[in-house]
Amino acid sequence: MAERADTDVAGLGRATASTFVLPALLLIAAFLVFPALWLLWIGLTDLTVSGRTSVDVSFIGLGNYTRAIDDPLFGNSLLITLLYVLISAVIGQNGLGFALAWTLRTAARWIRTVVESVVLLAWILPSSVVAVLWIAMLDRDQGTVNRLLDSPGYAWLIHYPLPVLIVFNIWRGTAFSMLLYSAAASTVPPSQLESARLAGASGPQTLRDVVFPHLRGHILTNTLLISLWTFNDFTPYLLTRGEPNHRSETLPIFLYRQGIDIGALGYGAAASVLMLAINLVLALFYLRLLRRRAS
Repeated sequence: MAERADTDVAGLGRATASTFVLPALLLIAAFLVFPALWLLWIGLTDLTVSGRTSVDVSFIGLGNYTRAIDDPLFGNSLLITLLYVLISAVIGQNGLGFALAWTLRTAARWIRTVVESVVLLAWILPSSVVAVLWIAMLDRDQGTVNRLLDSPGYAWLIHYPLPVLIVFNIWRGTAFSMLLYSAAASTVPPSQLESARLAGASGPQTLRDVVFPHLRGHILTNTLLISLWTFNDFTPYLLTRGEPNHRSETLPIFLYRQGIDIGALGYGAAASVLMLAINLVLALFYLRLLRRRAS
């Protein structure tokens, strides 16, 4: 019995099996656990990039966390980030991605190839390249948009910074949702679609009663992924840098400004931990919905 207790399923023994696992555990500790613990520690201090507190670091406990919670700029960034995620990812990318996938399902092959290629191109281009293209397109003097609308001198990134970011994120991120829903649509039984058609069901009724029940798990999974990606997206900094007057300052931009531009590493680390906690809450919410769906 003692010999069996020291032997794993593969028959290697616990000591040998642990030797194989040890390198992976060391990598996880070096690149995940240690940075996380270091971030937690920095968030409890007044560490800065320069000045006295860059050398003479003091432990201030939860001071940075209470400061962040009371900081109107942090609250403003959180609100902007939630709106950015809700409108551009949960509604925009989800809705447009599904609409494209469901429409292209019965489209001609050449139409499907062209549309998928254009949508994928927006997704695979580097963020820096895409940002330069959009800045050029929205330029107030020589921009394509102002030329088409015959509105020279109109500064879209100044007058409507957040709507521009929302449209940009929908345009750029729809490809993932489209691909996921294209694969998921094949799981809908054709016989049920034909039965709904013969019963006289309209398009919205067919989607509600036949299609969505089969895709509910895929919808939740897709929403979880694109929500977390959008929540942590730093690309808006390349377009607006959070301006004007913090009107497009999402949480990643706020953290970058506090930790890098201003140099308040302790405060930035504490705000990062709060952002991580919000991510965990969002992830747990979606996972709970997935468990309900599975049960």
